[in-house]
Amino acid sequence: MSDSQRQLPLSLPHSAAMTRADFIVGRANQSAVALIDRFPDWPNPVALLVGPVGSGKTHLGQIWKAATGAVEIAARDLATTGLDELVGESPVLVEDLHEEGVSQPALFHLFNLVRERRVAALLTSRVPLQALDFALPDLNSRLRATVPVELREPDDELLARVIVKLFADRQVAVDPAVVDFISRRMERSLGAANRLVELLDHEALAAGRPITRQLAAAVLTREAGDEPELPFDGE
Repeated sequence: MSDSQRQLPLSLPHSAAMTRADFIVGRANQSAVALIDRFPDWPNPVALLVGPVGSGKTHLGQIWKAATGAVEIAARDLATTGLDELVGESPVLVEDLHEEGVSQPALFHLFNLVRERRVAALLTSRVPLQALDFALPDLNSRLRATVPVELREPDDELLARVIVKLFADRQVAVDPAVVDFISRRMERSLGAANRLVELLDHEALAAGRPITRQLAAAVLTREAGDEPELPFDGE
């Protein structure tokens, strides 16, 4: 299809389903799901979810927040938030502990408030505990006492199920054979799945065609840096 025939796709908003029923469970994340489902029966009132971008940390955090009535705060905002007022009788969800500029004194104060007020906290991070660059010895001691659970890279089956869900969030139906083709050839991460689904949806809308194996192959090849243009003259 020539450039003149390609349509300009509209960037229509879509909402990712973030309920417990929508979370896809596989070997890569079953330990993390079990931790969330087991609450409040935790060995420590503070737990840490660790995993790469797109691995499901935010989704699990939102599931836990909805189930517990937790208040949510970004780790980078701890120093500018009135923690004494924020931390009351409800659990606390702290997102993105790995980001630069997290105030160590504020995080330590949060740990103390959680213990003092007998509430739980769920922290998320893209990097494991040993990679968090915190200098306060007492803070490191508190972190080492948390319950760390890792979300690992997904296998083909989990990737395929996630891809189907991501397309469903966009109200797009894709042939299972195409989904299988994609899941066996793409980068092994849920972050890559999010990006690939977005690209495929965009390219299919632009071409005015369904998402086929040929389109998927072209996008995958382009993402690998081997093919700058997408052919749309076939199936």
